[in-house]
Amino acid sequence: MANRNIRIVIEYDGSRYQGYQRLKNSSNTIQGKIEAVLCKMTGEKIELIASGRTDAGVHAKNQVCNFHTKCKKSVSNIMEYMNGYLPEDIVVKEIKEVNERFHSRYNVKDKTYLYRIWLGNYPPVFQRKYVYHVKDELNIDSMKDASKLFEGEHDFGGFCSRKVKKNTVRIINSITIKEVGNELQIYVKGNGFLYNMVRIMVGTLIDIGKDKLDKTAITEAINTKDRSKAGEKAPAHGLILYEVNY
Repeated sequence: MANRNIRIVIEYDGSRYQGYQRLKNSSNTIQGKIEAVLCKMTGEKIELIASGRTDAGVHAKNQVCNFHTKCKKSVSNIMEYMNGYLPEDIVVKEIKEVNERFHSRYNVKDKTYLYRIWLGNYPPVFQRKYVYHVKDELNIDSMKDASKLFEGEHDFGGFCSRKVKKNTVRIINSITIKEVGNELQIYVKGNGFLYNMVRIMVGTLIDIGKDKLDKTAITEAINTKDRSKAGEKAPAHGLILYEVNY
């Protein structure tokens, strides 16, 4: 039987995992858990391809993946099997058979990440694993104003946690900052992201909101590609891969 290409959309709580990407010395990754279930189901060696890797502790609302298989099960049966055997903090939300040329990573047009900040004197007990609690008062207008400096095509080498030899130019389509009750939500939409890029961008905006940095720090970090010019890296647990568009 010819190979089938199966596209899935998954949601996961990254709290207890060492990130999305499979590791040689640990099975405690999102990719590792899903591949183990698929290998058991199909009797084949399955490689799961994702739209992108998320760091340890980062969550996903709509991570898109695909895999190739000769398995004859219907897509609904595959979905039922996966959700029956996956841990409770990983769920397959959608599944369909797609053209053999579809590739979860290479075909991405843009992605949106959401960073959630909790404002207030004390942290929220039931949301504590998914929001970053900032006790200091933030100048949200300053953050909104500064965020516009990220938009457009720039070299984001200064917003990456490690030296990258490859091209570090990315396009940020938009940054939207919303106040929802005690929560500050920062949506970052772009064509691609470097290692820790969103967390460093958000951390820089938080430092600007605290008046620890001026918005010129963003321009300096972009122009010099010097990581030390940007702000602190925001913690992983406030970040969610929110949407992927093809």
